[in-house]
Amino acid sequence: MKSVRLVQLGHQLQEAEVPVPDIRPDAVLIRVAACGICHSDAHYRAGVSPIAQLPVTPGHEIAGTVEFVGAEVDAFRPGERVCVHYLAHCGACDFCRQGNEQFCPEAQMIGKHRDGGYAEFVQVPARNVFVLPDEIGFAQGAIMMCSSATTLHALNKARLKPGDSVAIFGFGGLGYSALQLARAFDCGAVYVVEINPAKLASAAALGAIPISAAAGDPVEQIRDATGGKGVDVSIELVGTSVTMAQAVGCLGVLGRAAIVALSRESLSFLPYADLINKEAEVIGISDHLASELPSLIRYARSGKLIFSESTLRFVDLDAAQINASLDALEGSTDHVRTVIRPGR
Repeated sequence: MKSVRLVQLGHQLQEAEVPVPDIRPDAVLIRVAACGICHSDAHYRAGVSPIAQLPVTPGHEIAGTVEFVGAEVDAFRPGERVCVHYLAHCGACDFCRQGNEQFCPEAQMIGKHRDGGYAEFVQVPARNVFVLPDEIGFAQGAIMMCSSATTLHALNKARLKPGDSVAIFGFGGLGYSALQLARAFDCGAVYVVEINPAKLASAAALGAIPISAAAGDPVEQIRDATGGKGVDVSIELVGTSVTMAQAVGCLGVLGRAAIVALSRESLSFLPYADLINKEAEVIGISDHLASELPSLIRYARSGKLIFSESTLRFVDLDAAQINASLDALEGSTDHVRTVIRPGR
């Protein structure tokens, strides 16, 4: 089968012909219909998030159809539309039994520690497979499995309540999801901080209050807009020391900052002014949980979470196109997400 693989850190991905995986008894072979290109994939290629064993096929935002099922799998049948929880876990350790599988000592990130969706087929454990309703397109089903799922986990960890105000830093795939999901939580005002005018316009069209970081200090702008109070929840999706500090600085009393983006930069703040005097919290967000995916799928099925094709860019299973898309993630693209469609 055709795949696009990471062979050497810091170098362009390469096309390769590899065997279709032999199916393990507890696994499902999926014909990939769509695979999102995530900023994490750019981090893997660059070595920001190191990979110990190469080569590997990236791609963790996966949707498609069941091709074959292992002998022990009864829950799925060939031809079913499915999407994939990207963290393969043991299911038996204390963390897995508690529903915190992202800390499983045997966990493997699909597309990083094992082959992922930049290919015609991918094999995943059956416990990682979820039925994708007909109402949800493959492209959205793929994107949901990281962009949307991770922001849903962030909102859950930040304990977002009806009426809470929210500041979202960055409006790519995660930010686009965070805005819609915050609305599904019946939040109050949502402020979207961006430097890209096209993305600020998109955020405004979805009902957010745009905050241009190019026009001045976002913390001051948010405080002015909130009468000096600040926001209840901030979601940081950029990963620079500046935006992380701003996500903390814009909090009001009892505010919660969820730090999501992968970063090699440090977070600096004034303990008394930024945290102690407000009893504010800084919360680290690691991946998401399989238990959160059914509710995420319900939000999408009900129309509360939508990725229109106008917000997406599509590429083929082609190394040059994929590498160009990863290169573009180093800047600021006008579209929300790029999606690979292997069968196009």
